[in-house]
Amino acid sequence: MISKGTDQSWGRGVSKADRAHGDDDIACFSCHSSWVTSCGGCHLTIQANWKTEIHKYDAKTSRNFATYNPQVARDQMFQLGKHGTVKDGIIAPIRSSSALVLSSTDINRNRIYIQQQPVSAAGYSAQAFAPHFPHTVRKNETKGCEDCHVSEANDNNAIMAQLLLLGTNFVNFMGFNAWVGTDDEVVAIQVTEWDEPQAVIGSYLHEYAYPDYFQEHEDRDRELTMVTPGYQDMDPGWVKRLRQFFSRELPEWTGIRDALYDGEYTHHSGRVECIQLRGEYLYAAEGEKGMQAFDVSTIGTKGFSERIITAPFSPLGQNVRIKSKNATCVALPTTQLLRPELNRTDLAREVNLEQPMHPIYSYVAVTDAEEGLILVNNETLTDFEPRNNFFDRAITWNPNGVLDGANYAHFAGHLLYVSAKSGVVIVDLDEPLEPRVLATIPLDGARGSMVQFRYLFVTTAKGLEVVDVTDPATPRKVEGATVPLADARRVMVSRTYAYVAAGSEGLVIVDVEKPERPSVYMRYTADGQLDDAQDVAVATTNASLFAYVADGENGLKVVQLTSPELNPKFYGFSPAPNPNLIAWRKTKSAALAVSRPLERDRAVDETGHQIAVLGRLGSRPFNLEEMQKLYLTEQGRVWTVKD
Repeated sequence: MISKGTDQSWGRGVSKADRAHGDDDIACFSCHSSWVTSCGGCHLTIQANWKTEIHKYDAKTSRNFATYNPQVARDQMFQLGKHGTVKDGIIAPIRSSSALVLSSTDINRNRIYIQQQPVSAAGYSAQAFAPHFPHTVRKNETKGCEDCHVSEANDNNAIMAQLLLLGTNFVNFMGFNAWVGTDDEVVAIQVTEWDEPQAVIGSYLHEYAYPDYFQEHEDRDRELTMVTPGYQDMDPGWVKRLRQFFSRELPEWTGIRDALYDGEYTHHSGRVECIQLRGEYLYAAEGEKGMQAFDVSTIGTKGFSERIITAPFSPLGQNVRIKSKNATCVALPTTQLLRPELNRTDLAREVNLEQPMHPIYSYVAVTDAEEGLILVNNETLTDFEPRNNFFDRAITWNPNGVLDGANYAHFAGHLLYVSAKSGVVIVDLDEPLEPRVLATIPLDGARGSMVQFRYLFVTTAKGLEVVDVTDPATPRKVEGATVPLADARRVMVSRTYAYVAAGSEGLVIVDVEKPERPSVYMRYTADGQLDDAQDVAVATTNASLFAYVADGENGLKVVQLTSPELNPKFYGFSPAPNPNLIAWRKTKSAALAVSRPLERDRAVDETGHQIAVLGRLGSRPFNLEEMQKLYLTEQGRVWTVKD
C-alpha cells in the first residue's frame, strides 16, 4: 500500500485510513493488474447473396454473410475511467471493446458503404469502450505511480494521454482510401486491398498475405496504380497511360478520364490546404471557394460514374457549401461520428444514464484568412433528414482582427487552437455561439499544431516549438524546446514521436517522450524521393504503423514506420519508427493536405467531454475535474511521482 501525502511510504504498515487509494473509490485490480488487452478496431464486412445461418437468434438463415475481422489488438493501452452504477461508479480499467467499422456489398457487387462508423443509441460514437477486469492480477509487473500520475522526469505525457482516454493517434484508422487535397482537386487514393486482411499495399503484411499482388506492386515501381479486374495479364500501366492521353489530347473530356479507375477518384475543387473525412462526407477548405462538404457515400458503388459529388441533386435541394473570402482550414471536434440530437432524449439521459453531450459537437469550424472563424451547424448531415441539408453560418467571428491570417485550426475539447498572424490563438467555445479569446501565444509564423495531454506542439517559422498548456488560460512557451527546421508545415503527434511534414527536409521524426526536451530522431527523405512534404497523418493497420504524407508536387507517399521486419520490438507502447517508403501516387497537381484518420482510442476530450459510448450502465470517462486530481494540486500546480 502507499500512503497519502508527500512521503509516499510503501508497505503493509500503512493503515487503511492513510492509504492513497481506498477500496471504496478504486477497484483493487486497477493497480494490481499487469496488462490490459484492447481491441483498437474491427471491420464487419457484409456480403449479400451468401446464405448463412443466423447465430444466437432464431436459428434461421440469412442471405447476408458477415465476417468479423479484428484489426488492431494491443496489450499496452492502460486506461482508467468510472465503472457503472452497479459498481457504485468506482475507478476501474477501461478497454476498447468494439471499435467497429462496417462495410456492405450488395448482390450486384456494389460496395454500398465502405468502412462506416456506427453511432450509439445515445448519440455518442460507437467506437466503444467498457470497464474491464483484465484477468492479469499478479504480485509483480503491475502498475506503479508513474502509470497514472505525472512522472518526476516528465517522460510520460503520452502514457497519461492514453490513461485518461484522450487518445494517442497511434491506433488510428485510415482505411481503404487516403483522402488528399490538392491545388485543384480532392482525391481518394486506394491504399489497401479490399479483401481481408486489408493490408496496406506494399507493406510487410501485403507481401505475405498477397504475394502475387505485392510483386505486381513492386513491378510498378511501387506506384499506387491498380490493375483493372480482368486485365491482369496486360501491362498494369495501360489505364494510367490512357488517362494521360485524355488529359493531354482532350483535356476537356474530364468525364472519360475520371471514369477510368486506376486507383483514385477525384473531384475538381479550389486550392485545398485542409481536408477532413468523417462518415460519408469529406470537408474541404477551398480558399476563395469557401468550405465544401463533398458527398462520398458512393465511393465504392460501381453503379455511379461520379463517385465524389457536391450533392445528389441540384443545389436547390442540398447545398452544403459555405462561401467565404479565403477558407484556409476546416476542423471538426472529433473524427468520430456522433449524433447530438440522440443525446437529448429521455432514453439517453434517464434510462441509459448518459452524460449530456457538449454543444460543440454540433459544429464544424472554418478558418478564413480574412474573416476569421466561421462556425457551421453540422447536425443537418447526421439527422437522417435529407430535406434540410443546407449549411448556414452560425457565427462569423474575428474581434479586432485577432484571427487575421488564420491558416490552421484544431480542436482540443471546446478549445480551438487557431494559427494566425498573431501566433496561436486559443478560442474558448464552451458556449459555441459566444466565443472568447482565452489566450494568445505569440509565435512567429505559426502553422500546424496538435495537443497531447499537457503540451501543444506547433510548427512555426523556427521549426517545431512546444507550449505548456496545462492551464490553457496561461500557456507557457517552453524555453529551449524548439527543434530548428527550415520549413516545418504540419505536425501529427503519435505517442512519443511527433511527425513533421517539413518541406524539402521530408518527414522529420521528433522524439517528444520528454516534451520539454524534444530532439530530432530522424530526417527521412527516402533517398530524395520525399522532398516537398506539406502534411502528414499517422495510422495503424493490423500490427504496423504507417505515415501518409502529402508530398506537394510528388503526390501522396505511404511510409511504413513499424513492422516485424523493420522493428524487432514493434509491439511495445511506442516502438522506434524505422521508415520505409512502400507506395506512392503522383497527383495531377500538388498534394497539400491529407485527412486525419479515425481516432480509435479516444473516448473523451481535453476539456472532459465524453465522445465515445461506454458499454456499462452509468459508466463513463473521467470529467475534467477528475482528470486533474491525478496531476494537479488544489492550487493548480502539477505534482509528480517517482516509482
